[in-house]
Amino acid sequence: MIKENRVNKYLLYAIGEIILVVIGILIALQINNNNEANKERIKELHYLKNIKNDLLLNITNINTFIDTRNSQIKSANTILEYYEGKPLTVLSDFSNNCVNVYTWKKFYQINNTFLELTNSGNLALISNDSIKNSLLNLDALYKELKGEEEHFRFDSELLLYEPSFRMIDLNPVTKKFTYDVSNGEAGENTTLPRANFEDILKSIKHKNGFVMAVYEFTVMNGQLDGMKTLSEKLISLIDNELTKQ
Repeated sequence: MIKENRVNKYLLYAIGEIILVVIGILIALQINNNNEANKERIKELHYLKNIKNDLLLNITNINTFIDTRNSQIKSANTILEYYEGKPLTVLSDFSNNCVNVYTWKKFYQINNTFLELTNSGNLALISNDSIKNSLLNLDALYKELKGEEEHFRFDSELLLYEPSFRMIDLNPVTKKFTYDVSNGEAGENTTLPRANFEDILKSIKHKNGFVMAVYEFTVMNGQLDGMKTLSEKLISLIDNELTKQ
């Protein structure tokens, strides 16, 4: 080819071959990238579906806790009426409302998928920034709630449990409470210790425990309601994202 003065054609041929090879490599890389992107998207959609399921369960859990805490707020206000002069005529009313407040529980969020994402470093798989930021905001609200619960745990131990454990015979109290809430299927319809109750009605510390119960359960319910609203917003965002699949 050189002897026949066809150098230019040879160079063009060689360059063309190189270009074809490069194009082939780029196409292969693009196909590989598309395959990887599809795999990542499948993972993302899987996580989003699981997050939605967690949120639905969480909303049900939140509703239960709000109802329970509203019941405990009502009980605490009823107890405060006795401290403000309501006659202690129905002992079971005073006793059962006390126990209803005493047996408060901490809320635990159902966030298994979010924890899996964060612990594995896969949170970046969530491509929708609104979903990602809402998940982080929901986690922040949950941490605020846990802080409030820890505050009330301290208050309840100091103001409610310490006086009641010291001044009230809880054996008949718990038996009677169990009997009443189970409609007689458990516990025992036993005689309640009137003298104990009359004594504890003189305790300003115990009274303040119920004051704090009303205040802090109200705060907690507000936090739970905020979590519920954000969870519902997240479900809507996730539903929109799932329709893109």
